[in-house]
Amino acid sequence: MFSAFDHAMMAHAIRLAELGRCITSPNPFVGCVIVKQGRIIGEGFTQKGGRPHAEAVALERCSVSPEGATVYSSLEPCCLHPKSRGPACADLLVAAKVARVVSAIHDPFDGVDGGGHCRLRDAGIRVETGLMEAAVRIQLRGFLSRVTRRRPWLTLKIAASLDGKTALANGSSKWITGSEARRDVHRMRAAACAVMTGIGTVIADDPQLTVRDVPCDRQPLRILLDSRFDVLDDAKILEGGNVLVVTAAHDDAREKQLRARGVDVLQVPVESIKGKVDLRMLMESLASRGINNIMVESGAKLSGSLIEAGVVDEIVTYVAPSLFGDSARGIFVLPEFTKLSQRVALEIIDQRRIGTDLRITSTVRGDGYVHGDR
Repeated sequence: MFSAFDHAMMAHAIRLAELGRCITSPNPFVGCVIVKQGRIIGEGFTQKGGRPHAEAVALERCSVSPEGATVYSSLEPCCLHPKSRGPACADLLVAAKVARVVSAIHDPFDGVDGGGHCRLRDAGIRVETGLMEAAVRIQLRGFLSRVTRRRPWLTLKIAASLDGKTALANGSSKWITGSEARRDVHRMRAAACAVMTGIGTVIADDPQLTVRDVPCDRQPLRILLDSRFDVLDDAKILEGGNVLVVTAAHDDAREKQLRARGVDVLQVPVESIKGKVDLRMLMESLASRGINNIMVESGAKLSGSLIEAGVVDEIVTYVAPSLFGDSARGIFVLPEFTKLSQRVALEIIDQRRIGTDLRITSTVRGDGYVHGDR
C-alpha cells in the first residue's frame, strides 16, 4: 500500500513533468523527486529535446547523498538500449545506491519495456509501480499512443456557433470565437508535436498555424494534407520552415521546388475506393517520425474523413454564443446515417467557460468511427 506521503511526492513529480510538456518530444516528459528522511533532496524533469532525463537531473541536483533515498518517477527509469543517447537512468540510480524506486507506470518503449525496473531489482533496489497510474497515462497519452498503437494521439479542434456551424455559407469564419478562446487554441498548439490542416482550409483562410499568442520554446511541425500539390507558393503555411506537405501526387519538379524552400514532402498511398490519402497509413508514417500527438484544425471535409478513418481520439469544441442559420456550413462531412446505431459515440470529459465561449472536450469511444450496419 502506498502512503499519503507517497501520493504527495508522486503528485509533485507529475507537476514537475508538466514543465517539460512542450519541449521533450519525441521523448516523454517525465518528473522525478528524490526523498531522504522525509524531505526532498533533489527533483527534476526531462529537459529540452529529451535529454537529460528527469532522474539524471534530480540526481545531479541532490543537496545531499542520495544513498538510501526513495525515488519517485512518473515513468519507469530507462535502461541501456540501441537508441540510448546517454547513461541509463537505471544505472545512475544503482550507482547512487538509492533504496527504493516508485514509478507510476512502466515504459512500453521497445528499448525499455520493463528493463529499467529489472535492472533496479537485480541490484537489490525495492521497486514499486502503479502509484497514480491513471493520471500519468492521461498525461503521457501521446507518447503511449505512438509506442503502443503505432499512431499519434489525434485531437480535432473545432470552433462552432451554438447551432453547430463553422462558417457562413460564403465561407466567412473570422472570428467565430473570442480572443480568450483563440489564445487557448495557441496553448494547445504549443503542446502539440504537430498541427495539421487540409488544402481546403489553406486555400480558404491562408492560416500560419504557428504559436503566437502564448510563450513557446519550440514551434510544432505544421502538416498540410495536399493530395495534388495545389498549395500556392505564397501560402503562409509554407513560410518559416518546419513544414511537411503530405501528398498522393507524383510530381518530382514540384517536390523539388518545395524541398528547396525547406519544406519536407511525404508521399502517402491513396485509399483504393476514394482515391484520397490513406489516413491510417499517414498516421503510421507520422508515428514512425516520432510524432506523439497531432492537433487538427481543418474544415468539415477533412474532419469528417478523419472521423471515418477511425483515427480521431479527442474533439475539443469551442462553442460561441451565436447562431449562423441553416444555410451556414456544418462541422463534419459524413455519410448519411439512417439509424441511431450508426452515430459516432463520444464521451464528454470536460466542459468549461473560456472567455465568452464554452469549451467542450470529448473523447471518441471505441475505435473512432462507428460504422453501424448501413
